[in-house]
Amino acid sequence: MKHARVAYAGAIHAAQPQQLADGRAGVRLADARVIAEDEVVWLPPFEAGTIIALGLNYAAHAKELTFAAQEEPLVFLKGPGTLLGHRGYTRRPADAKFMHYECELAVVIGRSARGVRRTAAMQHVAGYCVANDYAIRDYLENWYRPNLRVKNRDGGTVLGPWLVDAADVPDPGNLGLRTFVNGKLTQLGNTRDLITDIPTLIEYLSSFMTLAAGDVILTGTPEGVVNVEVGDEVACEIDGLGRLHNTIVSDAAFGR
Repeated sequence: MKHARVAYAGAIHAAQPQQLADGRAGVRLADARVIAEDEVVWLPPFEAGTIIALGLNYAAHAKELTFAAQEEPLVFLKGPGTLLGHRGYTRRPADAKFMHYECELAVVIGRSARGVRRTAAMQHVAGYCVANDYAIRDYLENWYRPNLRVKNRDGGTVLGPWLVDAADVPDPGNLGLRTFVNGKLTQLGNTRDLITDIPTLIEYLSSFMTLAAGDVILTGTPEGVVNVEVGDEVACEIDGLGRLHNTIVSDAAFGR
């Protein structure tokens, strides 16, 4: 089953996909109203707890950014202000020279996990969604990568459109990922190429921190990142999880 959270008519609603009578894509609210998808404000499809992100978790992507192989997963945390929903707007600062998308599989924890072995790790997963975690490469300032200014920007991490139940994703270790910029395919990958797979990530993380329901793990992006400019329409899709749309805007759109 697919789940969304949207704002409509002054309230936040749980929603599910529903095609309109005229064939357009829409959502069905919990009160049974059916609304066109462009008439609602899309929120991240779940209330996120700790946001845990992986850097350089695809070997080819690490190579294209000229980073050496890591000895253990490169993990960092993100604040809640980074999150944005489907069809949202992400700001490109005027001084940025290289800002790129990152299509990622997001893994959402469903129940507390502490000291979990990889063989039992998937029992703690509630579901999955598409993520687009933007980065500004010219903001890297020191040996620690990625740093705060690169990866904790307001509205720089897009989640959605749907949270898809784990039971409906039989093989999360073999999902195709694609990114399109203005309709052109620019990134193509598959989760089978993850350096550290999902069960191993959960085992690793839960060995030193307690994962709670609502925590989300962004598993990294494959190769194929390109610079995006103001006005670009970016769409990230993952097999079975949906297509996540986002628009790049200037400082002026945010009054800066």
